Amino acid sequence: MPECGDMQARLSRRALLEAGLGMAAALTLSRSAVAQALATDAHRSTEWRFFSSSEARTVDAIVAQIIPTDETPGAREMGVARFIDHGLAGFLAPLAAAFRAGLADFEAQYRSRNPHNEEFATLPPARQIEWLQQVDHTRFFDSLQQLTVLGALSMPQYGGNRDGLGWQLIGFADRHAFTPPFGYYDREYPGFGAPEPAR
Repeated sequence: MPECGDMQARLSRRALLEAGLGMAAALTLSRSAVAQALATDAHRSTEWRFFSSSEARTVDAIVAQIIPTDETPGAREMGVARFIDHGLAGFLAPLAAAFRAGLADFEAQYRSRNPHNEEFATLPPARQIEWLQQVDHTRFFDSLQQLTVLGALSMPQYGGNRDGLGWQLIGFADRHAFTPPFGYYDREYPGFGAPEPAR
């Protein structure tokens, strides 16, 4: 079992979010026909669409450890649990059955090893991390980790990234148009000079 320090080094907030950028781009949560169909002010809704109240508390507690709140907002402030809930009830429906089975197994294992019958969400953060280290190799935790990053970086209309907090964390500005150079990898590319005058 990895030490807490090792886990934090391996899964640091910035490394996790940077890794998620590629995944978010691959899933193309952008201004598309799919995005238009899903734009429902989900982040303002108070109801849970997929989770029970107990499941929602568990998922919210887990994602709050994956992207914790410190001097900057974490998954809880970004509304990541809401994003996952609304996604599994809608555009992520193909993942719903496997996710529910994984969550049920997570809760069953936790209850079987918790002699005091405390709800996972009520544990102190250190004890939550201690338990998550026992399950961080599971498919359920892996999928939840990916969905957490996706919820932190997706467009706010999907229910996560509330008020663009995830974008602020990585320094992304949601502008209508971008101009080159886009990054260190193309800064020196000569094709990004001034446009040639019209003839």
